[in-house]
Amino acid sequence: MNDRIEKTIEFLKKVFDQSDYFKANPSSKEYRLEHSFRACNIGKKIAEAENMNVEAMMIACLLHDVSYGEDFKCEDDWLNHGRRAAEISRPFLESLSLDAKCIDEICFGIAIHVDDEADFKGEKNAFTLTIGEADNIDRFDVYRIYESLQYTKFDKLSLPEKSEKVSATLEKLMKLKTIKIATTTGKNLWLDRIDFYIQFYLRLQD
Repeated sequence: MNDRIEKTIEFLKKVFDQSDYFKANPSSKEYRLEHSFRACNIGKKIAEAENMNVEAMMIACLLHDVSYGEDFKCEDDWLNHGRRAAEISRPFLESLSLDAKCIDEICFGIAIHVDDEADFKGEKNAFTLTIGEADNIDRFDVYRIYESLQYTKFDKLSLPEKSEKVSATLEKLMKLKTIKIATTTGKNLWLDRIDFYIQFYLRLQD
């Protein structure tokens, strides 16, 4: 791990440690850190295979949710958290002495990772799109199946409700298989996760 990556981790932890929201919700802080690290590892794997700037990708993925240190009051706050994360990240990135183009790409990729929109100009290319795709790939981690079932109180549903829930989930998963991914490596990782989910829910349906 190089110096810039270590500094990025330190910065992310510092922002989260100073967050009043995370002080009141320590489990949310732990989850957000773990998610950021997993997204970083996914981004690293894609960047290495696709000959991208691996260091920049890891930094971008680590910072993509740095705005979660703030307390979201409404739906718009959540929708804007990518743009806000880019705003928070830029001064820190400048302190790392990265070149201006690299900083712009990192910030643009962070800004668009929620709703595909930024509040400044940038290029949607394999690098900037991969930041959000690494985030989304992690959303289909194996452990997320347990979390999802727990969150929806699946065990409390009636048998018809369970059947309806599983069928609806499978329908969504089939649609997710068709979405466009910026790189071959990212697409393979995405399909691997989605196919695993499909197999799980098919067996649960049986």
